[in-house]
Amino acid sequence: MHLAALMLIAASYLVDSTHTTAGFAVKHLMVATARGQFDTFAGKVEIDDADLIRCRIDVTIEAASVNTRNAKRDEHLRSADFFDVAKYPLITFKSSHFEKAADGRLLAIGNLTMHGVTRPVTLTVDSIAPLSKAPWGTTVRGATATGKLFRKDFGLVWNKTLETGGVAVSDEVELTIDAELVEETKAAAN
Repeated sequence: MHLAALMLIAASYLVDSTHTTAGFAVKHLMVATARGQFDTFAGKVEIDDADLIRCRIDVTIEAASVNTRNAKRDEHLRSADFFDVAKYPLITFKSSHFEKAADGRLLAIGNLTMHGVTRPVTLTVDSIAPLSKAPWGTTVRGATATGKLFRKDFGLVWNKTLETGGVAVSDEVELTIDAELVEETKAAAN
């Protein structure tokens, strides 16, 4: 029993990219929300159940894996107008610390590097699921986080002014991450 309690103090998990979504949403033409995600990424999350503010996140995303379900738009997003994936192939997020929000949720504060620019970003962790045993023997957990950023802060300034006023793509980007995490020791054994 004592050993099991110690194991819960801090554990490392790998992001299961097959069961995780790193999504984003922006206003398009000031009338609709365009959504997309990144399909290729890897990461590690350390969860300390005894003191959640000691958790850590380190994630790397391949910018070229952007997927909005529209091939022409995805190519434009990969171009120098947006992510410029030839020059800046990776997007990274590394937490610096965690804080508890007034509403009881967890805030993951860290540095996001995108398009050659590093800026602080805060993700609100809405939930961290308890440990669960998968049918194939691995130990898994889940976590959901949301946040906002502004494209211009990262040098992503391409836009078109609309004839009716406004712009083609909003500056504000909403982030939603739904992660499935596999305990690292179990993942390495499989």
